[in-house]
Amino acid sequence: MTNEVLLIVSLVVLYASVLLWYKLFGKTGMYCYTVFATIAANIEVLLLVDAFGMEMTLGNILFATTFLVTDILSETEGKQAAQKAVWVGIGTSLLFIVVSQSWLQYTVSANDFAFSSFQTIFSNTPRMMFASLAVYAIAQAFDVWMYHFWWQLTDKKFGDHHRFLWLRNNGSTLISQLLNTLLFTGFAFWGTYDIPTLVSIALSSYVIFIVTSLADTPIVYLARAMKERNMIKE
Repeated sequence: MTNEVLLIVSLVVLYASVLLWYKLFGKTGMYCYTVFATIAANIEVLLLVDAFGMEMTLGNILFATTFLVTDILSETEGKQAAQKAVWVGIGTSLLFIVVSQSWLQYTVSANDFAFSSFQTIFSNTPRMMFASLAVYAIAQAFDVWMYHFWWQLTDKKFGDHHRFLWLRNNGSTLISQLLNTLLFTGFAFWGTYDIPTLVSIALSSYVIFIVTSLADTPIVYLARAMKERNMIKE
């Protein structure tokens, strides 16, 4: 399959997985998914690919799903549950940094075949993950705050707590993803790539985030509908 097809399939599968995990496991499923997505995205982001006429890092779709998780939790479970998901992601990143770096301290057997590959991948992981950790904490906390800011604003202006989900979903995610894109590209890749490549990575990442933000709105609506119909298992 081409890179474009793989990205589209990944988007569909991951968004469907978030919805399925929420239906089957409720808030616990969302916290477990955050652990998976945080670790996987920080490894996947090391890959640079060409797709849709742009040069981009992988991991953008996976990372976007963590914003989908916090938006679902904000909408259906409340601000405190969404903030807890952010803390789960931060704790996961810290623990993974420690554990993955400990692997590189071992003296391996003469019959080992994987250590050099581990060095290639995980010697770059601390910078990536520390950058991601800082940006994740800032962008996700901002996203949760912005989501409830829009909610309070529309609730106060129109007196309807149920309407304008599309506004609080996209109004929070699009702004927080712009912040995330600029900070992560600068922190993670400055000095690694030249300026044109950095600009290309930032632009392509934000284009992906615009698409994923717009695409996740129906998922949040579906999650809310399932919650209202008592279809969520805990």
